[in-house]
Amino acid sequence: MEVSLYQAAAAMNATERWQEMISDNLATASTPGARKREISFSAIQASLASQTASSTSSGFVIPSANTVTNFQPGELHASGNAMDFALEGPGFFSVQTPDGQPAYTRNGGFQLNSQGQLVTALGFPVLGNAGPIQFDPGSSKPITISATGDISQGGETKGKLQITEFNKPGLLTGLGGGLFRADDPSLKPTGSSNTQVRQGFVESANSSPTTEMAGLITAMRMFEANQKVLQMQSDRMSREITDLGSPS
Repeated sequence: MEVSLYQAAAAMNATERWQEMISDNLATASTPGARKREISFSAIQASLASQTASSTSSGFVIPSANTVTNFQPGELHASGNAMDFALEGPGFFSVQTPDGQPAYTRNGGFQLNSQGQLVTALGFPVLGNAGPIQFDPGSSKPITISATGDISQGGETKGKLQITEFNKPGLLTGLGGGLFRADDPSLKPTGSSNTQVRQGFVESANSSPTTEMAGLITAMRMFEANQKVLQMQSDRMSREITDLGSPS
């Protein structure tokens, strides 16, 4: 078995995943509150199927890649838009997806739909402690929100934003577009005691296009280097097969 072929192919697969992850980070770099993905590389011990427990061979290693979401906060920027909300702290806004299930986001660029509901840019209702936040669509009175998430329209209380914190945010499942779902049973949602709301602010993505582009160049070079190794080993095997098949 040509172990080097498998190792080079596995390394190419890992760096290809890295390039895909960087492309995703670049695509969401302008999305408020987006969270970047990060990659780590490791070596998995492997051996031939024919090896036994008593074999003296130490086997070989195959490179592998794992990705995680970085939940470090992004910078807050004043937008001057009263419908922009940002979170200071580890919490998430709670929204309702079309299938009726809750999802969580750091993107607080909200708006009112034709029915007067507070919704995300995708049209998902923003949840309060008693359900979707409802305003009077015919009123021109200003909408205000306190640091604790209490929302009013012209002094009339309309509800309180459902801000959710998690014991292990790294276990959240990414849905794309800055949305997450709490599918893992070990996730424990808590209150918002460590999170405050800032009205008129937006949180930038926590990724840096410059850093991502530098990583993309490195990933492409690593992919090309392993591609050359794969080609060299393939050429060597072809020559050996040719030599074995040639009459002496």
